[in-house]
Amino acid sequence: MEESTEKELIFDVYAPASDIASKQFVACRNKKFFTCDFCNKTFSRKSSLNEHYQIHINGKPFSCDVCDQKFSQKSSFIRHLRLHTKEKPFSCDICNKQFSQKWTLNTHLRIHTKEKPYFCDVCDKKFSRKYSLNDHYRTHTKEKPYSCDVCNKMFSRKHNLNDHYRSHTNEKPYSCDVCNKEFSRKHNLNDHYRTHTKEKPYSCDLCNKKFSHKNNLKNHYLSHTNEKPFSCDLCNKQYSQKNNLQKHFLAHAKEKPFSCITCSKEFSQKNDIIRHFRTHTNEKPFSCDTCGREFSLKSNLNTHYLTHTNEKPYSCDVCNKKFSRKYGLNKHFVTHTNEKPYSCDVCNKEFSQKSSLNTHFRIHTNEKPFSCDVCNKQFSKKGDLIRHYSVHTNEKPYSCNVCGKTFSRKNSIIMHFRIHTNEKPFSCDTCGKEFSRKSYLTLHFRTHTNEKPYSCDVCNKTFCDKGDLIRHYRVHTNEKPYSCDICNKEFSRKSSLNTHFRTHTNEKPYSCDICNKEFSQKSSLNTHFNSHTNEKPFSCDVCNKQFSKKGDLIRHYSVHTNEKPYSCDVCDKQFSQRYSLNKHFRTHAKDKPYSSMKGKVFENRIFV
Repeated sequence: MEESTEKELIFDVYAPASDIASKQFVACRNKKFFTCDFCNKTFSRKSSLNEHYQIHINGKPFSCDVCDQKFSQKSSFIRHLRLHTKEKPFSCDICNKQFSQKWTLNTHLRIHTKEKPYFCDVCDKKFSRKYSLNDHYRTHTKEKPYSCDVCNKMFSRKHNLNDHYRSHTNEKPYSCDVCNKEFSRKHNLNDHYRTHTKEKPYSCDLCNKKFSHKNNLKNHYLSHTNEKPFSCDLCNKQYSQKNNLQKHFLAHAKEKPFSCITCSKEFSQKNDIIRHFRTHTNEKPFSCDTCGREFSLKSNLNTHYLTHTNEKPYSCDVCNKKFSRKYGLNKHFVTHTNEKPYSCDVCNKEFSQKSSLNTHFRIHTNEKPFSCDVCNKQFSKKGDLIRHYSVHTNEKPYSCNVCGKTFSRKNSIIMHFRIHTNEKPFSCDTCGKEFSRKSYLTLHFRTHTNEKPYSCDVCNKTFCDKGDLIRHYRVHTNEKPYSCDICNKEFSRKSSLNTHFRTHTNEKPYSCDICNKEFSQKSSLNTHFNSHTNEKPFSCDVCNKQFSKKGDLIRHYSVHTNEKPYSCDVCDKQFSQRYSLNKHFRTHAKDKPYSSMKGKVFENRIFV
C-alpha cells in the first residue's frame, strides 16, 4: 500500500495541473504520517524521518572530502558530490540535456510541455517551479527574509543574497571553459558562454527574432507593446527600462552627500567621488596585461581589453547593432525609445545621455576644462580639443577614395562621403525632411520648436545656431578674420569670402534648370527662379505687397518707417536704400577714379 501511495506521489510532468492536484489530494487522504519526537516535524516516509533524526543525534555526519561542507542526509551529500565530479546521471528524452539531480530534470521537462502548475493567488501569474512562485510572491508582500551579515542589506531571494555576498569576498567560482574568464554568478557565465557558441535560445512570439539573453527578449517585447512599466513615484514619468528610471530619479534626489576635498565638487554616490578623486591624483591602478596601458577605472580597462579581442558582446534588440561596451548599447538604445531621463537644473532641458547633460551644463557655467598643450586654448568639450589639435599637426590621415580629399577626423570623412552617396540617414519626426548630418537635423528641428538657445551678450539677440551667434558677434567687434588672397579684402564670414572670390575667378557654379543661366551665388539662383514661377513668397505686413526677393521687401519697409539707415560720409545726406546712396555718391566721385576713393569711403560703405 505504501509503495503504491509513493508511486502516486511521483510527479508526472506531463499531467495537467488539475490532475496533479487531485492525485495529491487522494494521496494525502490515505497517507501515514511519521512525526519527530524532538521537534514534531512530520514526514510521509519512515526513511525520511530516520534521516531527519540524524540532525538531532549526530548533527551533520556526512562530510565532503573536497570542500569540507557537512550534511545531515546521505542523499544531500550524494547530490553535493556531483558538483565536484560533474556527474549528470539524468538526461532529457527530448533534447538529451543532462542533469545532476532528478528534480532539475523534472523542472526542465516543463520547458517542453509548457506546463506551469503553480499560480499566484494575487495576480494569477503561472510558474513551472514552486520556488519561482515563492520568489514572485514576495513582489506582492515586499518581504525580504534574507539579510547580509556584512552590510545588513536585505533580499527577497536566497540566491540574490549569495550573489551579493561575493561582492564582499570577491569570489568568482564560475569560470568559462573556453577563455577562462571568471564570474561571481552562474547566469553571468551562461550569458557569457553564448558569445562563444552564438546560441540564441530566446525567441519573440510576435516576430520570431531570437536573442541570447532573456532580458534582451523582455526589452525587445516593449518595442511591440510600447509598454513603459517603470514609473517615477514623484512625477509619474514612465520608462521602458528600470535603469533609465533610476537615472531619472537622481534628478529628484539632488542630494550629494560626498564632496571632494580638493575642488569641493559634490557627488550623490561614494563610487563617483572615488573615481573623480583619481583625476587629481592621476592614479591609474588598473593595467592591461597585453600592452601595459594603465587606467583609472576598471570599466575602462575592461573596455580597452576588447580592442585586443575585437569582441562586441552587446547587441541591440531592435536593430542588431553590436557594441563592445554595455554603456554604448544603453546609449544607443535610447535612439529607439526616445527616453530622456536626464534634465538640466537651470533650464529643465532633457537629455538621453548623462554626458550630454554635463556638456550642456557648461553653457550655463562657461566652464572649459579641456586646454591645448600647445597654445593653451580652452574648450568645453574634449572632442573640440581633439579636433583643434589638427590645427597644430596639420595631420589628415583620412582620405576619400572617390575624390581624394583628405580629412583630419574620421567622422568628417564619413559625413563627406555622403556627398557622393547622397545618403541622408537623419530624418525629422515632424515633417519627414532628411539630412546627411545630425547637426543639420538638430538645427532644422529648431524651426519647429522656435528654440534659440544662444544669445548675444551685447544686444541680447538670440540664435538657434552657435555659428550664427559667432558671426553676429562680429557686427559688434567689427572683426573680419577672412581675407582674399588676391585683393586682401576682408570679410566677417567665410561664405562671404567664397562668394567674393568668384568675382576673380568668374566661377558660376549654380545654373537654372529652365534657362541654363548661371550664377555665382545660390541665393541669386533662388531669386532668379522666381522669375519663371512668378512666385512672390515675401509679403509686407503693413500693405500686403508681395516681393520675389527678401531684400526687396526689406528695402520696401523703409517706405512705411521712413527709416534712412544709409548716410553719405561726404555730405551726411541720408537714404533709405543703399542703392540710392551708391547712386548719390557718384555725384561726389564724378571726377575721381575708383582707386583714389577706395581707401576713403568705398571700402566700408559702398562695395561690400
